[in-house]
Amino acid sequence: MAGVDWLWILHPFLAVVLVYPLVGVVVRLAIQTRARRLQNQKLPVTVGRDHSDLGRWLAAAVVLLVLIALSVVIGTKAPLVQFEGGLARAIQLLLVLFGTIVSLLALWRCTRPGLRLAFSLITWAGVLGLGAQPEVWRLSDNPFTPAFWQSHYWAGVGVTGLMLFSLGARAEILRDIRIRRLHVTANVLAALLFLTQGLTGTRDLLEIPLSWQKSTIYRCDFNAKTCPSLDPNAQS
Repeated sequence: MAGVDWLWILHPFLAVVLVYPLVGVVVRLAIQTRARRLQNQKLPVTVGRDHSDLGRWLAAAVVLLVLIALSVVIGTKAPLVQFEGGLARAIQLLLVLFGTIVSLLALWRCTRPGLRLAFSLITWAGVLGLGAQPEVWRLSDNPFTPAFWQSHYWAGVGVTGLMLFSLGARAEILRDIRIRRLHVTANVLAALLFLTQGLTGTRDLLEIPLSWQKSTIYRCDFNAKTCPSLDPNAQS
């Protein structure tokens, strides 16, 4: 494997060793928090706080993981000297990346509801802006096609938005029963999206060739599921 190939597996590696274990812990604590609130079980008073604190780390980890994936895809699509748009576009995208990270940090620290909402939307807009670049491959951008709902990218964007909602509305979730119910619904959906991400991510890894294999693999006809013969003596 070349260096660029190791960069391509950085995203799934971090998902497996960091994000998905956090998902399991946060879901377990969420179940315990609800059980304690309903007084069905005698559980430590700290489960709610632990769920909230680890949920914050999960949300931030998901956003950063998506930004890493998008940065690698955009930055390694072609050699730097052949980068579409040249230096000006590269600087513009770096500014978007930097601004998105700064917005996430501001969301993490700010307490005013209006600012939390603004920084949540800015962070998500930054993710969407980077994801809209031509280097980022998507099965479909049309929500009326089955391919759209099978897309690893769009499910990732969706779960990122749900994580940012939970992070931005953390204070309201703790004190408003209506927001708490919305939070529960959103995170049930997020859990389903995490499951689909595991499936579609594994599928996409099977479809991405190593860097030195691409020139041959991309000569295949993916619709007909055929590839040209590698035998130089074979007749065309």
